[in-house]
Amino acid sequence: MTEENPQGPPEPQGSGEHPFQFRDKRKVDNSGDESRPAEPEVSAEQPSESEAGAPGEPGDAEQADQQGAAGDPLDGLDFELSGDAAEAAEVLKAKAEAAEHLDALQRERASFTNYRNRALRDQEAARNRGVQDVLTALLPVLDDVERAKQHGELSGAMAAIAEKLDQNLQKFGVERFGKVGEEFDPTVHEALMHSTDADATAATVNLVVEPGYKIGDKVVRAARVGVVGPE
Repeated sequence: MTEENPQGPPEPQGSGEHPFQFRDKRKVDNSGDESRPAEPEVSAEQPSESEAGAPGEPGDAEQADQQGAAGDPLDGLDFELSGDAAEAAEVLKAKAEAAEHLDALQRERASFTNYRNRALRDQEAARNRGVQDVLTALLPVLDDVERAKQHGELSGAMAAIAEKLDQNLQKFGVERFGKVGEEFDPTVHEALMHSTDADATAATVNLVVEPGYKIGDKVVRAARVGVVGPE
């Protein structure tokens, strides 16, 4: 007769402290006898489907990585012109350069024109000063010739020389003025004598002592005259 095992029936195989246990996780549907499988438990460590995103769609981090790798979308654009557009751009550039050169040329032309006009005025002024200096030096000679004419002492060759002298002076713009009967003008006449006349209505020249000379509008010497006027 064998002895019974005092330890009792054998324990099921498993770990020492936690014996193997079987749990039925199916939920019983009261509407019928069939059981439906239990919903899987969601681990806290795994993200939910809404957080992870739909299958095939990248997450926020992945999208940021893709955008960073792509860089600025404008960097991929090609702005180089070709064909008719490039030719039109070259034409516009050439027109702009031509306009700049034309403006510079017009400025230089205006500057040269002003310089030329100023030089011509300076030359004319220098010429007039030269003629004025020569005329001033010849005034005593011209006065003697004029006195000789008035007294009838100038004849023959001397009269021809005096006529040529007057003609040459006229070529340089020298004009003789001062005649008897002219109305007295203090801007061109120098009164050496003055007398009155009851019949005179205005001051007039009745005697020319020395004629006056001018070059253009410039009076070189005023006419020295005698004047008669009303009482």
